[in-house]
Amino acid sequence: MQLKLVCENVHSLDSAASRILSAFSGHRVFALYGSMGAGKTTFIKALCRKLHVKDVVNSPTFAIVNEYLDTKGESVYHFDFYRLKKESEAIEIGYEEYVYSGCYCFMEWPEKIENLLPEGYVRIDLVVDNETEARTISCSDSN
Repeated sequence: MQLKLVCENVHSLDSAASRILSAFSGHRVFALYGSMGAGKTTFIKALCRKLHVKDVVNSPTFAIVNEYLDTKGESVYHFDFYRLKKESEAIEIGYEEYVYSGCYCFMEWPEKIENLLPEGYVRIDLVVDNETEARTISCSDSN
């Protein structure tokens, strides 16, 4: 499956998040690709709002992974692999336990752990139009 959305401004991110979660409802692992400043963390915040996460969503730049709880008490995991030097560091933090838990997992900088991504993950590419600040969000599943 593929989906392409254009968000003219930050206010349209929640609608895009709803559409993506609905279109890929059977998926739990989402890998977000984009340059620095493309809005990966901001979009993960929108996804978490749509999943009714009650915790404050922040980039786990130094912690590598943050766990949030939704209103039902279910976990949502947010990874930022930017600072990893090698894939084995992800394994050391228990990456596989998170990814195969059945909980939602949102990953920033997944290219750092490309060989560890599970089958069936959803790839989300964010591209910014530097003139208008609009974001093009392209999604596809890895099946």
